[in-house]
Amino acid sequence: MTPAVTAAVLLAAVTHASWNAIAHKITDKLVGFTLILAGGVLIGLVMAPFAAFPAAAAWPYLIVSAGIHLAYVVLLMTSFRLGDFGQAYPIARGSAPLVTAVLAAVFIHEVPDAWGAAGIALSCAGLTGVALWGLRGKRPPWAAIGAALATGLTIASYTVVDGLGVRASGSPVGYTAWLMVLQGVAVPAYAVYRWRGGTAAALRPFAAVGLLGALLSVLAYGLVLWAQTRAALAPIAALRESSIIVGAAIGAVFFKERFGAPRIAAAGLLVVGIGLMLHAG
Repeated sequence: MTPAVTAAVLLAAVTHASWNAIAHKITDKLVGFTLILAGGVLIGLVMAPFAAFPAAAAWPYLIVSAGIHLAYVVLLMTSFRLGDFGQAYPIARGSAPLVTAVLAAVFIHEVPDAWGAAGIALSCAGLTGVALWGLRGKRPPWAAIGAALATGLTIASYTVVDGLGVRASGSPVGYTAWLMVLQGVAVPAYAVYRWRGGTAAALRPFAAVGLLGALLSVLAYGLVLWAQTRAALAPIAALRESSIIVGAAIGAVFFKERFGAPRIAAAGLLVVGIGLMLHAG
């Protein structure tokens, strides 16, 4: 993995954790995700005329990915509604890299070498530590954990689908633009149907922060799609999940959630895993 790809994925991790924090901060999840997704549609429509149109071979992937992303949004909204940001987000993100590695090995024949496999394993162990810290002695919120794990499965699924699609598209920017358009229509359309004449009133108080979330969301995934045209999927997926550390920091600073020594230790394990993945790349 080249330094440019590494930097792009790390920046994507920061922007991804940031837009998820914005979505969590907005109390009404439908309001938050409507603004973020509708903003993504607008950004995609602005981007599309300035990018090459994705090749025909990419469109089946775009359509399938849009469906998976819709399931991802619904599950993510559910996990944020049921659980704390500091655990729902890490569980969703931390469960994805291992599944991505398995799917990439099966469907794309991208089998990591020994260094890469060790790095992915250590990264997943560190991410799991971040996710599960604080559950001991308490009744686990199984509904929230289940929704977050299901979210992780959708993340792994669209990572592989989009990895194939963006490579077939011949235009990472064009693929990103049209994916934003296709995936972002359903939730805002449902919101408009549900609120009818009250849509503007529901969205207005959070419009600015929601549209900021949309911009961060498009930037985050656009960087990942670009990286997927230049490196193997599994290491990118694992490195991208360093967003969990950013998410934990956001939870501690803005949501007043404890970080604690166990999470610091888990973060150190993640850093070691990333180092091994970069050695492999």
